[in-house]
Amino acid sequence: MTAHAKRTYTLTELADHVGGSVAGDEARINETKVSGVGTLAGSKGHQISFLTNVKYKSQLADTAAGAVILNEKMLDDCPVPALIHSNPHAAFARIAQLFDTTPEVASGIAETAVVASSATLGTNVSLGHNVIIEDNVMLGDNVRIGANTVIGKGTKIGEGSTIYPNVTVYHDIVIGKRVTIHSQTVIGAAGFGYANDKGTWLPIPQTGSVQIGDDSQIGASSSIDRGAMEDTIIGKNVIIDNQVQVGHNCIIGDHSCICGATGIAGSCHIGKYVILGGGCGVNGHISICDNVQVTGYTMIVQDITESGVYSSGQPAMKNRDWRKVTVRTRQIDDLFNRVKALEKG
Repeated sequence: MTAHAKRTYTLTELADHVGGSVAGDEARINETKVSGVGTLAGSKGHQISFLTNVKYKSQLADTAAGAVILNEKMLDDCPVPALIHSNPHAAFARIAQLFDTTPEVASGIAETAVVASSATLGTNVSLGHNVIIEDNVMLGDNVRIGANTVIGKGTKIGEGSTIYPNVTVYHDIVIGKRVTIHSQTVIGAAGFGYANDKGTWLPIPQTGSVQIGDDSQIGASSSIDRGAMEDTIIGKNVIIDNQVQVGHNCIIGDHSCICGATGIAGSCHIGKYVILGGGCGVNGHISICDNVQVTGYTMIVQDITESGVYSSGQPAMKNRDWRKVTVRTRQIDDLFNRVKALEKG
């Protein structure tokens, strides 16, 4: 991630940047200068906000933002200059990137970094303190690696990728271009493969690798295991949240989203544009087709072959209602048998 120098933009400049248009009082549009982003409720006059969720529409009337990004249907309710866009959330993301002040994870090569003589570094590579680059590692141009990170033997990292401090990347991993990996994540640890011999667990060497596609983002404290014999594959532009476990030999298709605390057992094949909500569990050897959305805390125990929304988690309810539902659930089998007996009678 590259921090942008602070600067101020006109609303028209921002609209041109995201492919939108401006609307409102012309004098106010010309006066509006944007130097930051904020929420509808908390923005000041120099900030731009956005509205996509009608839940927050009530905050629009009283917003102090200098401008608001919204779609054309909400324009009549906007009391300040508007930036009209068909996808306000995406437009906001691109504008927020202009004001990103996140510092670089490293600048230059620290004296305490250890780089093997057989490693290959591209131009403008930055390595933080105590970074270890092992034998035959290849780093592309503009790769940035934060302090205390270890890059194992033979690993390849594509240009423009950023790895935050305290990440461990094992041997022979392939990471694409513009990939971001956050702190405490482990890429390429041994998959959970064992054979049982009369009660004794025998580890099966995990000789595959991990491949991570271009423009993917891996959150903090997540684990992506290497394959047993073939590779674990993360597609292009996949976003993986914090504290996610991806088991060995999994394949996750392009543009999919895996939310926090989700666990995916080994040899699962997840399609493209799949969203797994937080806390989901996916049983081993499961296939999920493209364009599936799974709500939080769902347990997936069989293949999903049709796109759509799937759920199994039970929404919260008052304790007394939950207790009643639990009792009645236990009575379902007895009720079924009574109905069956009546039908026979």
